[in-house]
Amino acid sequence: MEKNLQNEEAAKKFKKLINDINVCMFITNNQNDDHTRPMATIEVEDNGTLWFYTDIRSIKVEEVSQEKNVHLVYAHPGKESYVDVCGKANVITDKKLIKDKWKTIVKAWFPKGADDPNLALLKVVPTNIYYWDSETGKMIAFLKMAASVVAGKKLADGAEGKLKV
Repeated sequence: MEKNLQNEEAAKKFKKLINDINVCMFITNNQNDDHTRPMATIEVEDNGTLWFYTDIRSIKVEEVSQEKNVHLVYAHPGKESYVDVCGKANVITDKKLIKDKWKTIVKAWFPKGADDPNLALLKVVPTNIYYWDSETGKMIAFLKMAASVVAGKKLADGAEGKLKV
């Protein structure tokens, strides 16, 4: 079932999906090639802005500096939830903001903490968002699919659509 959402309703759905999934495949482009790597989302703002920590020396920082358009793919097969995000990325080196957004879990990747001189933030402002979400979980979805095969009609449910935050 297509269910396009806008404004506050879209923002709430987006935030819930991203917080549930958390890790995305973060795709940048360097003119000839796409580079894809997993990244943990540190924060989703109410307006849909996404935040990630990165090493200022990484190739993705160089790529984002040259080409702001990025593509993020979130997938949680266990919950049958998926989100496809296109957006504009910027590298943020503001030390106060880096400290304000710091979470202890980030220390696994940056053991020197928020004061690490090579630590930066990637800010992604979504331009296009599309989602798929079964809203019932994998087991219920599987039972509905099996029942639909027996009944000969569509019983499987779920929602998909555009989110405009």
